Amino acid sequence: MVRKKFLTVLVLVMLTALVFTALNPQSVELELAFVQLHLRLGVALIIALALGLLLGIFIKGLWVTELLSERGRLRRALKAAEAQVRTLADKQS
Repeated sequence: MVRKKFLTVLVLVMLTALVFTALNPQSVELELAFVQLHLRLGVALIIALALGLLLGIFIKGLWVTELLSERGRLRRALKAAEAQVRTLADKQS
């Protein structure tokens, strides 16, 4: 079911990109450091969108990694605090 939805969304995105490219036939020149590229406007915009999407996913992945690391530190601190509470409770008994 999930695979079917994913494929449907993927096909819709591809069709949208195809229409977007066809409706923007103007040529643009991109100057990237030592390279000059001549692309259609639609293609250039789709590439920029894809690169932005990938960069966003990468940054979000770094954020999730940081959160998981913090969760691990907090779990270790909680276990140490619980052990300390147990030892204090045992001493009072």
